[in-house]
Amino acid sequence: MGLFADTTPLRTPDFRRLWFAGVVTTVGANLTIFAVPVQLYALTQNSAYVGLSGIFALVPLVVFGLLGGAWADAMDRRLLLIIASCGLAVASVLLWLQAALELNNVWVVLCLLSVQQAFFAINQPTRSAAIPRMLPSDQLPAANSLNITVMQLGAIVGPLMAGVMLHWVDLSTLYLIDAITCVVPIWATFRLSPIPPANGGTGGSGWGLAAVLEGFRYLAGNNVVLMSFVVDLIAMILGMPRALFPQMAHESFGGPIEGGTAMALLSAAIALGAVAGGVFSGWLPRIRRQGLAVVVAIVVWGVAMIGFGVACGFAGGTAGTLLWIAVAFLAIGGAADMVSSVFRNTILQQAASDEVRGRLQGVFTVVVAGGPRLADATHGAAAAVVGTTVAATGGGVLVVVGVLLAVAVVPAFVRYRVAGDDKV
Repeated sequence: MGLFADTTPLRTPDFRRLWFAGVVTTVGANLTIFAVPVQLYALTQNSAYVGLSGIFALVPLVVFGLLGGAWADAMDRRLLLIIASCGLAVASVLLWLQAALELNNVWVVLCLLSVQQAFFAINQPTRSAAIPRMLPSDQLPAANSLNITVMQLGAIVGPLMAGVMLHWVDLSTLYLIDAITCVVPIWATFRLSPIPPANGGTGGSGWGLAAVLEGFRYLAGNNVVLMSFVVDLIAMILGMPRALFPQMAHESFGGPIEGGTAMALLSAAIALGAVAGGVFSGWLPRIRRQGLAVVVAIVVWGVAMIGFGVACGFAGGTAGTLLWIAVAFLAIGGAADMVSSVFRNTILQQAASDEVRGRLQGVFTVVVAGGPRLADATHGAAAAVVGTTVAATGGGVLVVVGVLLAVAVVPAFVRYRVAGDDKV
């Protein structure tokens, strides 16, 4: 009936190989995402070092996200994917070794985390820029939906598996499983067809800062693509309340300071909503006015965060019906964010020239990774001044107001539709 996810892109061998590799590696990667902060806290008994891991992860994400995008435009994307996949595997093996050998050095863990994130930052824009060369344009929304669903599913399954497995194994085993899963994308990328740079790689600005700046100049001259980044930053920085979850779980729903069921439900809710949105995403490829779809999805995200904040405000310190209402609002927000992400990535893949697509995907990686981290800082600071309820609810209000003001300034974004589609 067109309700469930459109799996047509999986009929293309290259995309199918990448996607099935992602199913395996996303779970493995989330084991490491779980293990690193646990190991850091176990080594130091100090949350400041856990917070420091965010800086060690963000800096290489920004630097190599931008450089990796430039490299993806200057060389064969298949070859760059092979290099990035091998680099991720080496980083995972080294993380396993330092844990298995009990080096117990926090700086070794942080530096290896940075290395891993650098290769991840190279891999992501290259992978995203390669997909439009594998699939026809009308299959991109379905392909992006399939990719996002796998990513969000891994964000749920990985931590749950890690939490259960640690009853029987140590942290080094989690790193080892991640390292083993890295074999799959290496195999998949070797099996891909060559993806040489457009126009033979001529006419660009090289591999370094000049190439990155050329990508930013292209972005500044393309209002539709630029707005796809702006509205996402508005949604994430102003509306992502995840930094408030521990305090809300404790104060609003009576959970223990160490975490507990309420914290687990709040932490998983957005990803659960995104997965549900992905499963029932069969209608997405039929949407022609993709800019309007992004705006509507972000407004729904903002309204959902308002509902979440209000539910927490009325909870009164006990878990009950209002906890499930709060979880439901987060899940609705997660589904809306999935829709927004699908169409923003599709707009980027369709509207951008292939000569700069890698660089713009690098910017996309930086925005997606950096926005929530900036949100953690802004929401944490706001909650310290006005409380968690006002911070979460007010953030949702600011999202709705901010995105409507943004599209009022650049109405071309709302009018954007699939290239070649002249229907009203």
